[in-house]
Amino acid sequence: MHHLKFALCLFVVCMVGCEDSSSSNSQAVKSEQSKSTLTADVSINATAYIPPQCFTDPVADGVEHNPCYVCHTPSKEPNFLNDIDVQLSYVFPESGLKNKWDNIFKDRSEEIKAISDESIISYVRTDNYFNKDGEIAIKKRLESVPDSWDRNKNGRWDGFIPDVYFNFDDLGFDHDPKGAYTGWRVYAYYPFPGAFLPTNGATDDVMIRLPEAFRNNEAGDFDLAIYRTNFAILESLMNERDVTIPPVDETYLKVDLDKDGKLAIATNIKYEWDPRSSKNMSYVGMARVLLEKGDIHLAARLLPEGTEFLHSVRYIDIDGDQTKMATRMKELRYSRKNSWRNYYQLRTIVTKETKERHDFPERTKVVIGNMEDGMNTPHGWTYQGFIEDAVGDLRPQTYEETYACLGCHGYVGASNDTTISFTRKFKETSYKEGWYHWSERGVEGIADPIREDGHGEYAYYLQHNPTGNEYRDNEEVLNKFFTKEGQAKAEMFEQLKNDISVLLMPTSERAIALNKAYKVIVDEQSYRLGREPVLNARDKVLKEVELEGDTGITEILSYY
Repeated sequence: MHHLKFALCLFVVCMVGCEDSSSSNSQAVKSEQSKSTLTADVSINATAYIPPQCFTDPVADGVEHNPCYVCHTPSKEPNFLNDIDVQLSYVFPESGLKNKWDNIFKDRSEEIKAISDESIISYVRTDNYFNKDGEIAIKKRLESVPDSWDRNKNGRWDGFIPDVYFNFDDLGFDHDPKGAYTGWRVYAYYPFPGAFLPTNGATDDVMIRLPEAFRNNEAGDFDLAIYRTNFAILESLMNERDVTIPPVDETYLKVDLDKDGKLAIATNIKYEWDPRSSKNMSYVGMARVLLEKGDIHLAARLLPEGTEFLHSVRYIDIDGDQTKMATRMKELRYSRKNSWRNYYQLRTIVTKETKERHDFPERTKVVIGNMEDGMNTPHGWTYQGFIEDAVGDLRPQTYEETYACLGCHGYVGASNDTTISFTRKFKETSYKEGWYHWSERGVEGIADPIREDGHGEYAYYLQHNPTGNEYRDNEEVLNKFFTKEGQAKAEMFEQLKNDISVLLMPTSERAIALNKAYKVIVDEQSYRLGREPVLNARDKVLKEVELEGDTGITEILSYY
């Protein structure tokens, strides 16, 4: 019996020339690259949405580990996908049983040695987002789009054009060179456990922007107090909790934010949303007017239509004995929620896909979209990305390179409205209410977040994945937190309790090596074979899995 055990299977494209072995796949990739263009709607790896982490053997050393739970977990509505069974077995489409992420099996040691420390440090400190005139380099190129990037040959770029200036004020709001608000707001958050931790190769930041209606008063003019209040309301809805706010006049806003039965000065957003019991909430300003008209929507754990996210993935810089976010970007990822899906519609998406995977396990699906317009999910989101070219400048991602990103932004139990980072934002009781950029303040001195079961999140992850990643090859983390006999070092876990940087940030030596390993991939432009930096060939990752084969995991765990 086939089940929807692997949630990412929703996103499968038509296969174009997929070979049966890793070596032949590499040859196919090179051949296809030589005859295709950046704009081609092709995917050599028909199951590129399945990340290499999912081919990990959890018991390769005879000891059970479970890295799967952070993604595949009992979900929270309106994410109706409870995919805990993915922890227990490999259920991929038949075309995806062979691991085509060849880069993770390559020993990069010699190539890494060939790159000097000085050159890689200089490289990661070189800005590839702004040009020498202070202009956004990729924006400048897209405004006069090269023919090789213009998929539909209409003489203009029809996709997203980056417009954040990383010029954040004390409230986290971005400003353009003339001082005007761009609408973007940056926030600090707990990095997602696993490969996304900086110790495993990359730093990153995230910005969010709400539509103009959320920024403007009822007269249609920009109003910072209204924009801030709408962010607080959204934070309350996404996390289903009360949120403390600076004092605001409810009379002006025409909304009883604190639910005390009167319009006065409010200092908190009261979470109380249950339409079936006539318990509702509201945005403020022009968004309130449009909400009442039904032109925009509101629901717990759902972002309003028009919400945008911008996510830069960067190298790791060296600052004395410390490591931090680098200037150079590896990638710039963009997403926009184009349309609303209510709870019923979201449940229907899951139900439909479950049936299809049961009845037609061999069937593949076509993702609507392309490299220029972006690629669309059934949930109403569009995703697009930019990545380094061979000389280190940002270029649009290809169809397949963006397609690979859809796995984590679709069907996984841990996501909320296909996103993850916003519900991991630092609370308003944190420094600057959590609205700041990592360049201002790093993760030093930040306490381990507490799970719903009372355990520290990162400590819990280490207990089940001692190397701090899915591949079980981060020896630096392993040796830092565990003895040679595999016993936890109590003093390190005590330190982690109050300072997550001891886990998250790598040593300068490891950071330099990881930077070099990724630079090799940039030079090759071999992203479709895997874009994670690998120091040595990974021997705990399977080259092929058996259809519905057991992972070896026996204890089901929860992300929450």
